[in-house]
Amino acid sequence: MPEHGYTSTALWRSTLAARDDGDAHAEQREQLRTSYLDLRRNAAVLLGENARSMPDFTVHDISHVDALWETADLVCGHEVTLNPAEAYVLGCAFVLHDAAMGEAAYRTSVPDTLGEARWHDLVSMAYYHREGCWPERQELDDPPAEIAAECRATAIRETHAEQARRLVDQAWRSSTGQDMHLIEDSRLRDLYGPLIGDLAASHWWSVDRLAEEFRHRGGPLPGQPSEWTLDKLKLACVLRLADATQIDARRAPEFLFSLRDPQGGSRAHWRFQVHVSRPVLDGDRVRYSSNRPFLPEDAGAWWLALDHLRAVDRELKAVDALLHDHGQHRLAARAVAGVDAPERFAQHFRVQGWRPIDATVKVSDVPALVKSLGGEQLYGDQPEVAVRELIQNAQDAVLARQALQPGFTDGRIEVRLTRTDGPWRLEVRDNGLGMDEETLIHGLLDFGNSGWSSAAVRNRLLGLADGGFTPSGRFGIGFFSVFLLGDEVELITRRYDAGTQDARRLVFDGASNRPLLTPLTGQGWVPEGTTVRVTLKKSPNDVRGLLYYTDDDRLDQLVRRLVLENAVPIRTWEPDGSGPEVLAPFSLATGEADEVFDRLYPPVTQGWRTGQEKQRLQLRDDFVSRATELLDDRGRRTGLATLGNDLYYAGRGNYQGKVTVNGFLADESISFAGYLAGQPSRASRDQAALVATQDGIRAWMRSQEQRLRSLGQFSDPFQLEHAYTLYGAFNGISDDIAFALTGQGLLRPADAAGWVAGRDEVFLAFGLPLAWQSRPPKVYHYLSGRSVRLPEDWIIICSRAATAPLSEVFPPVENRDADYEFARHHTTLTWQKAWWRMSGELDGLFLRAVCEAWSCTPESVLAPVERRNWFDIRHLDDESLGGVPGYLLRRPAR
Repeated sequence: MPEHGYTSTALWRSTLAARDDGDAHAEQREQLRTSYLDLRRNAAVLLGENARSMPDFTVHDISHVDALWETADLVCGHEVTLNPAEAYVLGCAFVLHDAAMGEAAYRTSVPDTLGEARWHDLVSMAYYHREGCWPERQELDDPPAEIAAECRATAIRETHAEQARRLVDQAWRSSTGQDMHLIEDSRLRDLYGPLIGDLAASHWWSVDRLAEEFRHRGGPLPGQPSEWTLDKLKLACVLRLADATQIDARRAPEFLFSLRDPQGGSRAHWRFQVHVSRPVLDGDRVRYSSNRPFLPEDAGAWWLALDHLRAVDRELKAVDALLHDHGQHRLAARAVAGVDAPERFAQHFRVQGWRPIDATVKVSDVPALVKSLGGEQLYGDQPEVAVRELIQNAQDAVLARQALQPGFTDGRIEVRLTRTDGPWRLEVRDNGLGMDEETLIHGLLDFGNSGWSSAAVRNRLLGLADGGFTPSGRFGIGFFSVFLLGDEVELITRRYDAGTQDARRLVFDGASNRPLLTPLTGQGWVPEGTTVRVTLKKSPNDVRGLLYYTDDDRLDQLVRRLVLENAVPIRTWEPDGSGPEVLAPFSLATGEADEVFDRLYPPVTQGWRTGQEKQRLQLRDDFVSRATELLDDRGRRTGLATLGNDLYYAGRGNYQGKVTVNGFLADESISFAGYLAGQPSRASRDQAALVATQDGIRAWMRSQEQRLRSLGQFSDPFQLEHAYTLYGAFNGISDDIAFALTGQGLLRPADAAGWVAGRDEVFLAFGLPLAWQSRPPKVYHYLSGRSVRLPEDWIIICSRAATAPLSEVFPPVENRDADYEFARHHTTLTWQKAWWRMSGELDGLFLRAVCEAWSCTPESVLAPVERRNWFDIRHLDDESLGGVPGYLLRRPAR
């Protein structure tokens, strides 16, 4: 549209334009026109300034405002007309609706305008989505620059509509100290200003809210013709659709795109709008088309155009339905042409060199998906997982309430297992935050998303981040694990700051059926917080039942097994009515070593294992003397553990290492005792990757080696068991660490080259039928069980990897010889590929000793083995034991 092209639109000419012939209302019309032009002139400066702070946004300057007169013409057609007063109010709303899309529209900074609590919530969510974890207080107060910029953009986008409402009365101070307003005519500003502000804000509201806010017509101002009334709902609908349909190349000029070079999602919006020509009305359809074809590199922009115009189509249809249902004149534009299918859309938005096929993942049956993924298919046959998830959600709810209500100190969680005449039921209750209906729908029932990171939920709970709340669970995802326990689930909830009349009951009859949401009116008093009650599909004492992994089929033992640290007291009631047993708050990160041990491996005070308590106390003393800390880069404890499985075997398999996620049991390992903090490595959270960095794990392993040496417990068996792990961590081991077995005994790096030097050939034996053990160190024949003595020139490398998650921290590939990495792509096992694989493990340590002793290269010892197809067989002295596979390494001829 050319400069001031809005004055040529039918809407302008029929309402605010000066009349050539006699005009009985020329004075009133002139007053409105002059006021609008003054507003337009003033706002043009503000709109231009906004682009400085938000350059990635598509054009929101005065040209966009002017174009809205044109699209308003399009959506109104001949069906709907406006009087001058309506045109004035609508035009002012045009000017102001996006006037806050930049920092210039805020009298203070965007964070100050939002308030500290809301700003911190934004930073918290942005940090979580970018980093995968919740920020610390320091990061809330001083976020990284890219997160701060993202939050400013999000804040402006989310608040610009409400800020536009304030711009009507906002004053700016001139150089002479005078107050300046965008609408200079104070009478019109006072009388029309509130409606203009509401209309400007309304384009960001839901369609349903329009009818609620703009139910009544407005009368004419004193001195205006009586027919100049204001149909507020009509104006809100015209503004909404004029803004929604104003999509064309004017919003994203090609040269401006080149200058600004927008990034991320904004770049894609620019790319597709660069192509779009002005919309036209074709019957009751708005038809868009592209000025040029979309090439393969523009495919993403093409699909974004389709998605965006489908959203416009929904807007048009929703407004049309609203006007129809309220008996209002319907607007001319009621849908977008060609968006029902990609093939039809391609007729309007041409493509070149590719074909649009809608191959996106579709979920046509959400309840069936929940059934498939919400229970055993996601979590496996581990019903105890549901208890963990429910307790996590309950604890988060209590901590969230404490963040929003600092004086609340009586937080608690109750877990009950009951049975009357029918089936068993599990109940988990908290007196925490509770949920309103919107949170239930957009948080808990939004399967696949964590409610705590949902903007819809956080916007209803302002101040969570400011109160120090960082959730441990993922309510909305974790809740659906409840279907591991049974199909009949009841949830009763009331927000802590709401009345009993706001309580809600949600009932599931299986994950594949839609739940029933009802109010609890007439049910009497409903406590604040949330209660989840599930009817168990099998007895808790059955095989794979809820109490399967407890010693005495007690609910308290299950809770203590799962909850290794907690910030909220947990009361547990047993089925026989005894209790409650109270699990007091405890922090693994700050507890003393003996306290940590007692929490991980609780005292045995009842049941069949009471006789083992003395041994448990002895093992606790061992743990206290041996355990060392894992620390993060800020010096905070992320683990307290001993390397090795000594405690596990000494304790008859009852002292596995615990991997925790936010204080709850996620996995177990026999490669250590104590605990290591982890983070989920898959959705079910039954496996976890360690939060500690490689450097942190190395520091802990080094401290373990030093501690065990000082205690005289760094024994030969321990060395054989952990040489492989230590080598992977440090790309080497100390010269005195045993790593192999020979006919002469243990072999250490310091002696390896000397052992090889006295021989002309060495047989590197591996695999069955030979096996080795560490306690005591020996080789035995696996099939017969007989101990064997290795021949004089034989060697077995003792490569025993730790179990997960330690085994995953240092992949062998990290230590491999980089000069031979090219060989990884060989399609057969060449000597180069064999060396590249062996070089990062203990085998490589030994082969380097071979090369040193024989003054040769890996090629000279491995190439002959390759020529023999990597298969050499030798026999023990007792040939009846059969052949042993391995590699026969020979000293190269000089």
